[in-house]
Amino acid sequence: MNKTLAIILLVVVVVLLRQSLFVIDQTEQGIILQFGEPRGQVITDPGLHWKKPFIQEVRRFDKRLLPWDGDVSQVPTLGREFVLVDTTARWRITDPLKFLNSVRDEAGARTRLDDILDSVVRDIISGTNLEEIVRSRDWKVDVKNVDDELLTRADVGLDRPKKGRERLEKDMLAAALTQMPDLGIQLVDVRIKRINYIDSVRRQVESRMISERQSIAERFRAEGQGRSEEILGEMERELRGLRSEAERKAAEIRGKADAEATRIFGEAYGADPEFYAFFRTLESYQAMGPNTTLMLGADAEYFRYLESTRRRAGGGR
Repeated sequence: MNKTLAIILLVVVVVLLRQSLFVIDQTEQGIILQFGEPRGQVITDPGLHWKKPFIQEVRRFDKRLLPWDGDVSQVPTLGREFVLVDTTARWRITDPLKFLNSVRDEAGARTRLDDILDSVVRDIISGTNLEEIVRSRDWKVDVKNVDDELLTRADVGLDRPKKGRERLEKDMLAAALTQMPDLGIQLVDVRIKRINYIDSVRRQVESRMISERQSIAERFRAEGQGRSEEILGEMERELRGLRSEAERKAAEIRGKADAEATRIFGEAYGADPEFYAFFRTLESYQAMGPNTTLMLGADAEYFRYLESTRRRAGGGR
């Protein structure tokens, strides 16, 4: 009987201890609730702590930075370009008592953050030009590396942004902080994860980019074709010059050769006229074919020449 009582007492003590002792992790902070109402101070020290058994419970809250991811929303910019904005934020619970009284838990906190941050992001994006949203404050461009066509377009700004994305994110953070003083939450930062055009605008932008690249490509092709024609023209002029010079030199050489041949023939013919006459006769004979019949009049010069030649060859008869 005593043993049974001892076991019962031991079980009661264990149950009481389990109901009375609790551990706070180093990443946690806690509040003791009695019948749903807070009792005592916020427990921030990690380790073993006591509470009244059965009538009190411990609500734990995370000390670490917690993420918030907003829904991707469609927002018009100041220039009426519709963009898809995806934002994120980090926050922590700094006052668990206020946090418990205002939003109860992390799910309630994220719901409030959805309302506050979505509204702030929409207000700031809709009042800002797209260039200010997508560019950093230290953004700059070297005009020397920009196409002349791009420089003349009115819808493209190359000036450094007045604010830039970093400043806009700070403005979002400051605007959101003014709307959450009694939530027990510290909003650490707000960031823009991604900005993109909506589908219809993105297709228009892609089409414009394609047409711009095609225009630049056509310009390069035209410049290359012009340069090619210029090079071919220079080659043709050089070729005509070379041909003209070669023809001039050839004509000069032929003229000199003809003059030299004429001089040699003249000297040869003047040295022995009879041999020249004989040579010409042979040439005339050679012009006739083997079956040629030559009919000459008795008074023809050619006949008398042949007759005189025959007589001289026959010894004067």
